[in-house]
Amino acid sequence: MTASKVYFTNMRTKPGRNMLDKLTALLKKAGMNTIHFDNKFTAVKIHFGEPGNLAYIRPNYAAVVIREIKKLGGKPFLTDANTLYHGRRANAVDHLQSAMENGFNRIAVGCDVIIADGLTGNDYIEIPIELKHCQTAKIGSAIAQADVFISMTHFKGHEMTGFGGALKNIGMGSGSVGGKMEMHSTSKPVIVEENCTSCGICIRNCAQHAISFNDNKKAAINYDLCVGCGQCVAVCQFDAARVIWDKSGDTVAEKIAEYAYAVCKDKPHFHISFVMNVSPDCDCWDLNDQAIVPDIGIFASFDPVALDRACVDMVNQAPMIYGSVLTDKDYEEGEHEDKFGHIHPDTHWKACLDHAESIGLGTQEYELVMVK
Repeated sequence: MTASKVYFTNMRTKPGRNMLDKLTALLKKAGMNTIHFDNKFTAVKIHFGEPGNLAYIRPNYAAVVIREIKKLGGKPFLTDANTLYHGRRANAVDHLQSAMENGFNRIAVGCDVIIADGLTGNDYIEIPIELKHCQTAKIGSAIAQADVFISMTHFKGHEMTGFGGALKNIGMGSGSVGGKMEMHSTSKPVIVEENCTSCGICIRNCAQHAISFNDNKKAAINYDLCVGCGQCVAVCQFDAARVIWDKSGDTVAEKIAEYAYAVCKDKPHFHISFVMNVSPDCDCWDLNDQAIVPDIGIFASFDPVALDRACVDMVNQAPMIYGSVLTDKDYEEGEHEDKFGHIHPDTHWKACLDHAESIGLGTQEYELVMVK
């Protein structure tokens, strides 16, 4: 496969050429303006950051991307799907409030925010893919129905997949709550009875009529009827309906690649990664630990696989920051050891890239093009 071009601009600035100017130049050089945006609904997939975490992408950068899309006639909106776990982004009301608090609003970025999978994570479209693990992918409707897909990714570490890059942002991030459950688990959900308040919302929302009250007036699942869609997990506000986390890291990574394939399938797509504030863990936490390497820059490509590979290579080539978690874990410069693998030794980030490459989503071979 021919190497893909990955465009890169570093963090060096000068009067009249700040980082927002450099991002604008990067988008043009990388060819985002060659996409036919005119009158097209354009989903700009981003992670709004769990409130308390300060490592997420600054809204100023999102404003640049939105501005350029609007110049080209597009109808952009910022979007993310609800989370599977119970935080401040598990439903659309709290999710929108979190986005507002972190600066993602019409005044700051120039467009509205739409939560891709609706109020409780049940608004999705099943996209047929028929791949190794998934026959279909449950993608948030706002993303599935968009004409053009753009991803903006904060590149950082991740406790399950080694690092969270473009593929993680696209695949896991665009999945509905039921889709996220499919990626994480082969088991059906369980009810933690002591957390159940007997509100009955899971019963009312179960399409299979698989949930009813037991003798203790608590929700109980009939596993002969349950199909494992995860809707009870999505609607329960008391952490009573839960996922059983029983997928191996490699399988989760491969499913993420398949969901990313579904998102990008049959529509123009373009991807931007911000390798700055490279925290060791995901932005889903309500905190961020010290960065493990100095800020590196911004990368862009039409190929999300090549983009992720270029970003991880650049992080591994960068000097570590002493006092970060790498110091705690006795990482030594010159070891030529993968930084993310050192922080999360039970993960295997290459599994996602290898599988994405095997299903034709992109290539790990890349040519790095510098944009000054």
